[in-house]
Amino acid sequence: MTRDDVTADLIAPRALVVGEALVDVVRRTDGSVAEHPGGSPMNVAIGLGRLGRGVDLLTWLGADARGDAVRRHLEASDVGVLTGDTSPASTSVATANLDAVGVATYDFDLAWDLPGRWDKPVVDPLVVHTGSIAAVLEPGSSAVVRLVLAHRASSTITYDPNLRPALMGTPEATRPRVEALVALSDVVKVSDEDLEWLHPGVAPSDIAEEWARLGPGLVVVTHGGDGALACTAAGVRLAVPAPRVEVADTVGAGDSFMAGLIDGLWSAGLLGADRRGALADVDAATLQRVLARCARIAAITVSRAGANPPSSSELGEDRP
Repeated sequence: MTRDDVTADLIAPRALVVGEALVDVVRRTDGSVAEHPGGSPMNVAIGLGRLGRGVDLLTWLGADARGDAVRRHLEASDVGVLTGDTSPASTSVATANLDAVGVATYDFDLAWDLPGRWDKPVVDPLVVHTGSIAAVLEPGSSAVVRLVLAHRASSTITYDPNLRPALMGTPEATRPRVEALVALSDVVKVSDEDLEWLHPGVAPSDIAEEWARLGPGLVVVTHGGDGALACTAAGVRLAVPAPRVEVADTVGAGDSFMAGLIDGLWSAGLLGADRRGALADVDAATLQRVLARCARIAAITVSRAGANPPSSSELGEDRP
């Protein structure tokens, strides 16, 4: 055994999140404008960090003031940022336009790629998560698929399409890319709105069951304030309600649910490629418990402004 092997054995398992980190410019109906770090994969990494998980984010940030703000935001939640050999000319921007009830629609000024080389973690990640723009927008999306393929032998793969029609073209053009990643994934979380755009008029439960036959052990569909439904490759079907809260806005709600899902499966001992069979065979009671906690995490997020997921201490959990 080499010294590197010994070092790896002593390091706690970590998650690797791959995808965009950017700046959200939030415009409200009262005319106010605010800027804060955003991006779906980044939000998932933040959520995991706040829940006490070791997590690294592989992204593509500009060497500018906005990029520095994103890095500080990540570091404040104990997220490691993997440094690459290239960067964009400027940090990407997403403008979130909130309606009267706080629901966001987005406009984007961004480019997406992965650096050719980056500082890889010392140990293979227990779980690799990706989704949203990073999984669809070239040239970076092809690199994301290659990275997922490289880690499937050792890691659980999780995926949230988190679609952005303004960037992704037509459903017909986007669907093959999404379903290719679904087939490579062990866990897929998707919103009912995404499924309606991809497959208009088809029941979300029907699509979830079809996707569960493509490869994932678990598919979860979120329905906003109406909770979530899940199906497994082994045939478990269940639904969980969403807690009733006063909604500030929905920014980051799905991302915090996704972080909670990864974290909950982690606590249940269902992550890692060697646990792929156990994940597909997860029992209803365990899945119900995991999803109820995810719904609670998302409810806390929507109760306050912006993508601001809770920490484990806010959930009343005592973690080191």
